[in-house]
Amino acid sequence: MLVGTAHAQSPPVTPPVEPPPATSAPPPANNDNVTTLGEVRAVKPEDEPLDLYRFKNPVEPAPNRFSRTWSEPPSVEQVSLSGGYLMMGINAALGAAGKGIHKLTGGPDQIQSATARPPPELTEDQQQRALQHQDVTP
Repeated sequence: MLVGTAHAQSPPVTPPVEPPPATSAPPPANNDNVTTLGEVRAVKPEDEPLDLYRFKNPVEPAPNRFSRTWSEPPSVEQVSLSGGYLMMGINAALGAAGKGIHKLTGGPDQIQSATARPPPELTEDQQQRALQHQDVTP
């Protein structure tokens, strides 16, 4: 069946090739008009390397409601190191689902702020013994 379809195709049509015009003259036999490169000198590099981040924006906008949730998009290197866009999307979805479940259950946060306990208090007897053993020399 494939043999029959191969014969049904028509051969590709090629446009006719025109010969180049005969008006071009052959190159001259003598090479007296050859241009050469002049003297080349190495230039000492500048002492200070070019710093693309030298000029900072003098205007620093105040934080607003959008700056809390804004984060810079990842660079191509960060995307490739974290498994690609698909894995980043899966991880973001899992993180959002985890936050939603945590909010629904109302459990304590995984990271909690530290609370200091009060200093230990000594009884009256312990304070008397501590005063007796304390070195009183000034």
